[in-house]
Amino acid sequence: QVQLVESGGGLVQPGGSLRLSCAASGRTFSSYVMGWFRQAPGKEREFVATISASGISTYYADSVKGRFTISRDNAKNTVYLQMSSLKPEDTAFYYCAAGGTYYSSTYYTQRYEYGYWGQGTQVTVSS
Repeated sequence: QVQLVESGGGLVQPGGSLRLSCAASGRTFSSYVMGWFRQAPGKEREFVATISASGISTYYADSVKGRFTISRDNAKNTVYLQMSSLKPEDTAFYYCAAGGTYYSSTYYTQRYEYGYWGQGTQVTVSS
């Protein structure tokens, strides 16, 4: 069982930066692939970024590549999403997710691959 709690959301101007954090409970955090998804009003929840259990491998949606960076600190049971050059279209509720794995370099991009989800944190990009 993994419980996830996101933090760090808020209101930021276009071009600004924000760092989201996701704290996980449990002693096996390093056995989970971690991901970030987002959902804007009236839209489907979409993949943003993922990181393997070891942190070696990462993958990003084309819409955020070069602007967002996912990282993790397994000693702190925390995954981060550093967001830069934010655009109004980045406005959404951002969710952290965890998916179990036996492989240290695997990552997941599909919602069904994640068994645990946080409650989300709102990010609003507006002037």
